[in-house]
Amino acid sequence: MSRTFGVLAAVVVGFALVTATPAAAEHVHPFPTEIPLPEGFRPEGIAIGAEPIAYFGSLADGDLYRADLRTGRGEVFSQGPGTQSVGLQIDRRERLFVAGGATGDARVVDARSGEILKSYRFSSGDTFVNDVVVTPSAAYFTDSYRATLYKVPFGRFGQLPDTFVSVPLTGDFVLTPGVINANGITTTPDGRALLVVQSNTGKLFRVDPDTGHSAEVDLGGEVLTNGDGLLREGRTLRVVLNRVNTLASFTLNKAGTSGKLTSAITDPRFDVPTTVAEFGTRLYLPNARFTTTPTPTTPYNAVSVPKP
Repeated sequence: MSRTFGVLAAVVVGFALVTATPAAAEHVHPFPTEIPLPEGFRPEGIAIGAEPIAYFGSLADGDLYRADLRTGRGEVFSQGPGTQSVGLQIDRRERLFVAGGATGDARVVDARSGEILKSYRFSSGDTFVNDVVVTPSAAYFTDSYRATLYKVPFGRFGQLPDTFVSVPLTGDFVLTPGVINANGITTTPDGRALLVVQSNTGKLFRVDPDTGHSAEVDLGGEVLTNGDGLLREGRTLRVVLNRVNTLASFTLNKAGTSGKLTSAITDPRFDVPTTVAEFGTRLYLPNARFTTTPTPTTPYNAVSVPKP
């Protein structure tokens, strides 16, 4: 029998983990645990590569912001196109892949210079290009209003192509019109498939990256309603439940066909976090504050918590 996400007991345990012994935590983790973002920024995505630098995208105008995790200080390094920047991921070549939201597009930006390296127009009309994962051979983007993934296949030495491939989602995944469907995306532990969370149903799917055929992942009855960003580290999958203000962790099998809940944490500083990235022993989450009316002076930030 299906059951809603088991927040209460797990959250109490996680809350203690997050808030206990702050002095000791500060001594072990000298990096700041809160990163201020520009007023009115409206963050959604975050990406962190090999260096202690976090990248954020703005839902307000698409600006890209770069912050030093060691100091919390940062700057806008790439001006937005006036449209949204949603999900982000950085690759080993220091290229930042940016999902474009309601405009149905995406762009690839040099994470050092801010230069736009390539742009793609995936779709128009009823569309929301939400998140992205980069594999050794391609970048895959989700569309929350369509049962489709967009694949940007890399050429030799990771060369960016001029075109893309639409991969229809089939199998267990069923689109519900008018609401957020496919959202966060990552790879399975064995690297052979993709994992996609469907926000409205709370289901997680294993997707064949070539055919788009999907199969629901067995999570032991857990339901990921409001599931947003995904982060996989080895066989650990972290799922942000945005409006529930919760970060859940699962242990997956190698193929990513099943998983078991291992922890669920919250924190009084969470204010509708949308996704998560990691550096060292900590996890970083941007607060999108979707329940707060955005203004040009609304404050925004990202917070970090220890890995459970």
